[in-house]
Amino acid sequence: MSLTIIVEQDAQRSEQVVDTGTTGLELFGQERSIVAMHVNGETLDLARELSDGDVVEPVLMTSEEGLSIVRHSVAHVAAQAVQNLFVDAKLGIGPPITDGFYYDFQCDPLTPEDLKKIEKQMQRIVKERQRFVRRVVTEEEAVEAEQHEPFKLELIQDKGGSNDEDGSSVEVGGAELTIYENRRRDDSVAWYDLCRGPHVPHTGYINAFALTKSSAAYWRGDQSKAHLQRLYGTAWATKEDLKAYQVRLEEAAKRDHRKLGSELDLFSFPETLGAGLPVFHPKGGVIIREMEDYVRQAHIDNGFIYVKTPHISKEDLFYTSGHLPYYAEGMFPAMDDDGTAYRLKAMNCPMHNEIFRSRGRSYRELPLRLFEFGTVYRNEKSGVLQGLTRVRSITQDDSHSYVTPEQAPAEIKHLLQFVLTLLRDFGMDDFYLELSTRDEDGKKKDKFIGSDEQWATATEVLRQSAEESGLECVPDPGGAAFYGPKISIQAKDAIGRTWQMSTIQYDFNQPERFGLQFTASDGSHQQPVMIHSAKFGSIERFFGVLVEHYAGAFPAWLSPVQVVGIPVAGEFNDYLSEVLGKLEAEGIRVEMDQSDDRFPKKIRNATKQKVPFMLIAGGEDREAGAVSFRFRDGSQRNGVPVDQAVQEVVEWVRSRRNDSPSAAEPVAEATVQDAEPAGQA
Repeated sequence: MSLTIIVEQDAQRSEQVVDTGTTGLELFGQERSIVAMHVNGETLDLARELSDGDVVEPVLMTSEEGLSIVRHSVAHVAAQAVQNLFVDAKLGIGPPITDGFYYDFQCDPLTPEDLKKIEKQMQRIVKERQRFVRRVVTEEEAVEAEQHEPFKLELIQDKGGSNDEDGSSVEVGGAELTIYENRRRDDSVAWYDLCRGPHVPHTGYINAFALTKSSAAYWRGDQSKAHLQRLYGTAWATKEDLKAYQVRLEEAAKRDHRKLGSELDLFSFPETLGAGLPVFHPKGGVIIREMEDYVRQAHIDNGFIYVKTPHISKEDLFYTSGHLPYYAEGMFPAMDDDGTAYRLKAMNCPMHNEIFRSRGRSYRELPLRLFEFGTVYRNEKSGVLQGLTRVRSITQDDSHSYVTPEQAPAEIKHLLQFVLTLLRDFGMDDFYLELSTRDEDGKKKDKFIGSDEQWATATEVLRQSAEESGLECVPDPGGAAFYGPKISIQAKDAIGRTWQMSTIQYDFNQPERFGLQFTASDGSHQQPVMIHSAKFGSIERFFGVLVEHYAGAFPAWLSPVQVVGIPVAGEFNDYLSEVLGKLEAEGIRVEMDQSDDRFPKKIRNATKQKVPFMLIAGGEDREAGAVSFRFRDGSQRNGVPVDQAVQEVVEWVRSRRNDSPSAAEPVAEATVQDAEPAGQA
């Protein structure tokens, strides 16, 4: 018998007649670049049989979905290798993640030597071309198969509650249970795992992988549950892609803001304060001040009014706002004051609402834009803290616009323009938008408050504003705040990594809960719309991203030290001090190296500190009333008259350029000469 299917491939759609029992492997098996297939929109293994009328489309290994399938398949290979080497290891879960995968095990801590052994074992499994064979099982069969795997048994027991947040959805999909067996060429079972799938047809499809690290973890991310070992790895379509990724990792390691923060004396995390609580040193404080000065003035220029609110409040405020109980796990526990519960604030908006309703408001006041530098405190789990990019003490350039519903679209566009201008001014000009909406399929709907009509209206306003911006807008279903949808700006750094930066959120919930009203032109009392926006988002996080974006070599206008004076010998200290004094009088941040180090070491020290301008003075410079410039890239200009040198530095800093100065592109005409000052040995 035969059946008719429709194949969609390479932007073409064709009808094909095939035999009953035909699988995806028979259609696409000759092309190793195809790892799975879409059948009527559902992603399936290539080994699955097709039915009459199916619409079939191949999934390429190089696609995002294809790479996830490859990575999850490699996670299975890693788990098999671990259990081959460590027979007592118990299996947790092993989902694909951005650029790779992980798998959790209950076993002794894994050492770097263990990772080498596991990787060799994985290579043997790949060479064996073991087939991934899907087997649907009953709950009783699954329990029997996994009787020695306590974590798998737990997943089987609550199969209807598996979710993406803890990664367990890769193991159990809805009510159906499936086991994937790794079968050798003689069809014997080498290993198996409870898994939803899909997988590549066999391990020979795996072209390029590497294990990257191991770390401690908790079962399902819960600190009260079992301690596990998490094995991380990466997998790519080709060895060239793997190598490129490893090069990016090496570059990322060089740019790690935690490492550079220590080397450049910018910030630290004293153990006496507690995890996730940074302190900024004087040089880091300079950058923070520049950021705050910029964004404070930018808010004023954009029509915002500065306000200030306390760090704690009665707990009842957060019940009114809806954050309790919806956001309780993100807040620190209550403090008791003679029977009254207080909370450290995790957000500023409830207090801004109190400012709005402190007196009657007229439509003539709207939009009313309130702004503050508000430090909030969030009880992040210790396992997710990540330098400055995930902290517990968060300073937000937080603002709230109170508008009429009719004003909301224009206000969102205004805020988008504000945010994009800020990002460009700080040198991040490659970005796209992400529209986070409510989960509409019912699984998480109870996490969101408000009517369907309110959500539909708010989402449409944000969608239209995003589309009219002309930027790419990526959907993020289920990613909204509990009180309303949001637009987040996703910015790429200098090495192509994406960071979530600023956010704009439409809130119809809090104005209703706080009873906010304004008097309309007809005398009626109406409810405003509240729009949350944070331009830096978190100042700490933005700081960390900037460190990595610039690899610590900040633009001159942001650099903690903008000019360092380096005399060739001590006798030129006074002369160079006079030059630095002229710069300081113009507001330039200067330092003088009067150490006993030799001249070459002083150059190296300033270079390591990534100072944008080094001014050098020797005998001929002093006689000519000049200085020599040396730049971060090692280029140099000699014999620049002092007044011209001062003017060039001042003009460069005030221009707020985000590139680094160099002799190759001076502000004024000059000649690149040798690295030593003119006339100096």
